[in-house]
Amino acid sequence: MEQRVSLITLGTRDMDALSTFYDALGWARTPSPDGVIAYDLIGQTLGLYPLDKLAEDIGLPVDALGCGASTLAHNVSARADVTEVLSRAEIAGARILKPAQEVFWGGYHGYFADPDGHIWEIAHNPFSPLREDGAFRWMGYGQA
Repeated sequence: MEQRVSLITLGTRDMDALSTFYDALGWARTPSPDGVIAYDLIGQTLGLYPLDKLAEDIGLPVDALGCGASTLAHNVSARADVTEVLSRAEIAGARILKPAQEVFWGGYHGYFADPDGHIWEIAHNPFSPLREDGAFRWMGYGQA
């Protein structure tokens, strides 16, 4: 298995509400088959899919899917961008879980939950500068 993630699928109880949220963040949809809403990312895609259909596809009851103990992270180029993105998310309908603040590892971050409860970290990591196109690499580009 190659070391990459191609598609992140978020199961949702309300496709309209969740897609409206991501649209309000300024994300552009990409063409996709009926029943799926997709947003192309840098080298990946974020897909929204009805939670009941996701459970059916996996072969589990909806309750077995739970709310995974995971976060999605969006890194930004500058510290001030953390506050800006958190504010934009809140206006779009997110619940702020942790306001922007310094973090023990030397960066600056905060967390929000989207309308379905998926948790996002918004972070500025001075040790992992973003590439010009916004791509992220742990500990930066050009380092071993």
